[in-house]
Amino acid sequence: MRSPSDPPHSEKSRKPQRPASRDDRLKAALKANMARRKAQARARTAEDGPGDDLDETEGD
Repeated sequence: MRSPSDPPHSEKSRKPQRPASRDDRLKAALKANMARRKAQARARTAEDGPGDDLDETEGD
């Protein structure tokens, strides 16, 4: 049961919890960076596509 002084659930979810220590912040930043790089790599792979191999064989 919630007390009247508790903020609404939506207000709690708006503010992300800040990691307490430097190590935790670095770990979170590294995780976000790796996720971003993986997404970029997937986008490049999808952009190339399986049918784009024709450019490589035209020079023969």
